[in-house]
Amino acid sequence: MDYVSALVPPVVMAVFFVGVVRVIVKTQGGAAKAKEDAAVDAALARAEAAPESPAAGA
Repeated sequence: MDYVSALVPPVVMAVFFVGVVRVIVKTQGGAAKAKEDAAVDAALARAEAAPESPAAGA
């Protein structure tokens, strides 16, 4: 019976990992994708447009 207790944690973790991957794959795209992409594009545009501050010690 020691082999059962040794195999249970990896099996549980594998099942959990497969579930997480399935959720990630299913939530990609869809109706909210355009809105999320627009938010990321806006944040990147703000970051690129911000003036760079001079180095503190240089």
